[in-house]
Amino acid sequence: MMKNPKLKNLHDEWLEEITISQIQEKMESGELTAKELVLMYLHRLSVFDIRLHSILEVNPDALQIAEALDAERKESGPRSQLHGIPILIKDNIDTHDKMHTSAGSLALKDSIALQDSFVAEQLRKAGAVILGKTNMTEWANFMAIGMKSGYSSRGGQVLNPYGPGKYDVGGSSSGSGAAIAANFSAAAVGTETSGSILNPACQNSLVGIKPTVGLISRKGIIPIAHTQDTAGPMARTVEDAAILLNALCGKDDHDPITKTNPFNGFDFTEFLLKDGLKGKRIGFALEGFIERLSKEKQKVVAAALEVLKTSGADAIENVEIPSAKAAWKYDVLTYEFKPDLNAYLSQLHPSIAVRTLADLIEFNKQNEEKMLKYGQEVLQESEKTSGSLTDAVYVEALEFDLYHAKQQGIDFALEKYDLDVIVFPSDEGSHISAKAGYPSIAVPAGYTAEGEPVGITFAGTAFSEPLLIQVAYAFEQITGYRKAPVLE
Repeated sequence: MMKNPKLKNLHDEWLEEITISQIQEKMESGELTAKELVLMYLHRLSVFDIRLHSILEVNPDALQIAEALDAERKESGPRSQLHGIPILIKDNIDTHDKMHTSAGSLALKDSIALQDSFVAEQLRKAGAVILGKTNMTEWANFMAIGMKSGYSSRGGQVLNPYGPGKYDVGGSSSGSGAAIAANFSAAAVGTETSGSILNPACQNSLVGIKPTVGLISRKGIIPIAHTQDTAGPMARTVEDAAILLNALCGKDDHDPITKTNPFNGFDFTEFLLKDGLKGKRIGFALEGFIERLSKEKQKVVAAALEVLKTSGADAIENVEIPSAKAAWKYDVLTYEFKPDLNAYLSQLHPSIAVRTLADLIEFNKQNEEKMLKYGQEVLQESEKTSGSLTDAVYVEALEFDLYHAKQQGIDFALEKYDLDVIVFPSDEGSHISAKAGYPSIAVPAGYTAEGEPVGITFAGTAFSEPLLIQVAYAFEQITGYRKAPVLE
């Protein structure tokens, strides 16, 4: 229990489900400091995260960073809407501070990054307080077949706050999802290669934005595959996700694909329009996707789609995506992982013994009891490749994925039915957007009769984030589905 009566009252009566704008109002009026806010979040996670395992470590400097930002606010005003706001980040994103970056693996538990990732740089520039590192599915779920979402050798099993041990927490940004759902911070950064932001967002009743590849630099993020990897915001509201996206977005000489980003210095919050659905043509892509959900979840999705039909949008039903039932594989990931990971590991501090994928596989073998609960078949499969990206299998797979995800996928449906956006049930279809490098946004769509969260995903073509935010925000404002989990 907090002893400071002011903080105890704010913690108990105000903190839960609070938005970034509401925090800024209290800070601007002098009712609250960033240091006090950090203290309250630290208290909350110390009480409730014992059960959920969503956070691997807290930034030891968080309170003092917050205090410095409070002094700066008094002297020269806030840097941005994130000034003094605590943000959690996934454990595969480098921070050049006293925290480690390990992708959830004990193999890198002592690794401290030699420099900030682009994501960390942008957060610090915006005046955010990087509060800690979130647990995740080890190696972003690119290690073993059948690994449980949210499991890592370093942090154990992340549990879903809506039903710990009962409902899947979603992966691989599991800790970011569970922590924000449980109100341990204002918002978090996740990463996605295929579904890893959208899936935990749907499972934890959150908003998750998987941006276009190129909107946010991947510099300093432990990779899976350069054609699909991206970081993105996870938050309780579309507005908070848009505010965080503002900070993360930007061009970077270290990541050439960011030179395609048209949104430098852009304000995504301008697209938070309550009537954002009016006149929009929204296509329902259900065939090949809805049947993957339980009957209970299908009912929730159906009810959410009914809302869309009466929202002022033009609902186009039975949208067919030619590649919905394509023979998708993860060959591109298998072939890109080895050279991408080897490049990352080679840049670590000399004290880190694991320098290659081969070293990692050997480390896991030597520490089998701790490391190989689910095996490491996926790592071994990648190690067998040449690592040169010259293999015919890789080039063919890449061409297959791009053609089927774009010309026979998202772009096909948008053009054929003259759509603004496509809506998918839960995070189904996320693999198509991921392979295309296209953006998606997941939003809460309700709960099953038992209480398991369900989401829907809006998807579009490259750099259609403003449109997706507009549609998602309007849907959120009409429905207000999200409610906080009851923590014990």
